[in-house]
Amino acid sequence: MAKSTIDRLTSLGEEVLGKASQYPPANRVLQGAMQLKDRVDDLSKRVRGLEAMEKRIAVIEKRIAKLEGSAKRATSSSTVKKTATKE
Repeated sequence: MAKSTIDRLTSLGEEVLGKASQYPPANRVLQGAMQLKDRVDDLSKRVRGLEAMEKRIAVIEKRIAKLEGSAKRATSSSTVKKTATKE
């Protein structure tokens, strides 16, 4: 059975990485690339967490706006009653 193109590319890539890890400059580049990948993964997780937090904040802001709206109505009606009773 003949190897598929993907299988050949995979083995070639593994071979190149194996040889590159034997040379110090190439090894440093590979380590840097792996650290970069890990950092990008970590940042993407944090961004997903921020998106969820933004949704929660939007809900809270709507609730506060609703409460402030009802508080303004309550205080404006009570000031009308106070001024009417003072006269």
